[in-house]
Amino acid sequence: MSVRAANAVLSVSGIGKTYAQPVLTGIDLTLMRGEVLALTGENGAGKSTLSKIIGGLVAPTTGQMQFQGQDYRPGSRAQAEGLGIRMVMQELNLLPTLSVAENLFLDNLPNSGGWISRKQLRKAAIEAMAQVGLDAIDPDTLVGELGIGHQQMVEIARNLIGDCHVLILDEPTAMLTAREVEMLFEQITRLQARGVSIIYISHRLEELARVAQRIAVLRDGNLVCVEPMANYNSEQLVTLMVGRELGEHIDMGARKIGAPVLTVKGLSRADKVRDVSFEVRAGEIFGISGLIGAGRTELLRLIFGADVADSGTIALGTPAQVVSIRSPVDAVGHGIALITEDRKGEGLLLTQSIGANIALGNMPGISSAGFVDNVGESALAQRQIDAMRIRSSGPAQLVSELSGGNQQKVVIGRWLERDCSVLLFDEPTRGIDVGAKFDIYNLLGELTRQGKALVVVSSDLRELMLICDRIGVLSAGRLIDTFERDSWTQDELLAAAFAGYQKRDAQLFEAAPRDLP
Repeated sequence: MSVRAANAVLSVSGIGKTYAQPVLTGIDLTLMRGEVLALTGENGAGKSTLSKIIGGLVAPTTGQMQFQGQDYRPGSRAQAEGLGIRMVMQELNLLPTLSVAENLFLDNLPNSGGWISRKQLRKAAIEAMAQVGLDAIDPDTLVGELGIGHQQMVEIARNLIGDCHVLILDEPTAMLTAREVEMLFEQITRLQARGVSIIYISHRLEELARVAQRIAVLRDGNLVCVEPMANYNSEQLVTLMVGRELGEHIDMGARKIGAPVLTVKGLSRADKVRDVSFEVRAGEIFGISGLIGAGRTELLRLIFGADVADSGTIALGTPAQVVSIRSPVDAVGHGIALITEDRKGEGLLLTQSIGANIALGNMPGISSAGFVDNVGESALAQRQIDAMRIRSSGPAQLVSELSGGNQQKVVIGRWLERDCSVLLFDEPTRGIDVGAKFDIYNLLGELTRQGKALVVVSSDLRELMLICDRIGVLSAGRLIDTFERDSWTQDELLAAAFAGYQKRDAQLFEAAPRDLP
């Protein structure tokens, strides 16, 4: 045993995992006290599987682990947490019908005589929430009423309660605002000072350079690098991750932007979306930027009929014809698709196969008299597996066994089979590695060359600036401005994102009663 392994808080040796095929092979890794170890690699490389093995959610096929010098074989997540090994996963472990406070202390609710002490619960929740910058949220708020970003911060706060020796953060900033990210980084620094060891999983290489001392890179289930973070720049890490070089430019190919295909006028719903109007042309990618809570997802849901608008119209085609969309069924019937940001909760049947998930939106083509043609379903799925480069053992593999990026490709593949003319993408690359992102960017380019009209919501400004022809900025529910390619700057886009809130706050200030001298 090496000196490093002997002094490690956590060590894994020869760890392997096989499902339908090997996903991890012979992983040897150590984690030192108070260290931040970055773990990165493409989707499907084995990052989440390794972290779930450490966190007690998955049993390894081969290998062994030690924690604080003792054999470590967690039989469950609860057992790992009892030892002080916590994991914040991409898939949130929260109950939407319970309050923030109840979710934070669900396993240890303060009580007296068998009755929950609401006063103590609220006080403890406020303290826990303050650590991650959630001071402005009432702890009695139902988790289901929060956006994904705030839910992520609640999940992080939950895992910081009590003794924590090892904290695994799986893509923790994917849905956070810049302020929330800074709060998280401050908390990481405090945790390190307490001696907490952190495994930080992310595809955002600039973040890894800020927080990590060492980096471990997985590729195709193998550990290809464990080195000091300072030894590598972003370009070198990308090459290690994907086995090839990727530039910071995407060539969408020759395409023709035509007449408007989607026209939205005066769309409104309560205070979430306010009088929004825009149009998207054939062959165009129209990006929608804005802060969390600006109304981006709510706008896409209105267009798709998942929510019903209070006012406004949606028109399709050239010339524009107003259509009635009161449900997703109406939207799909008119050739509109929505690739949701919540692939786990809204986009997939995790316990079903790839074939069944892709077939879900294409039943007329593979069924007859109520019976599914299994051969047709498999052929349909294989077509998308090949086209989307979905890493899998084939159409029969369960979606739950795929990485997050490959699950996202399954969702997209389902809609591609329907040949919709308008596609709405909500955070299409959230939690997806660099290589897979460029695969999806190339796919978007191919769709525009087919004359499709694309609307893309993303929290990553650089992503929108890379792929979009125009970018509309939502702020406090309103479309503040629309920028043309080559005429925008990152500063202008950010200023527009804040503008609606500044105007709203100014109006509230003017309307507020004042004490007279």
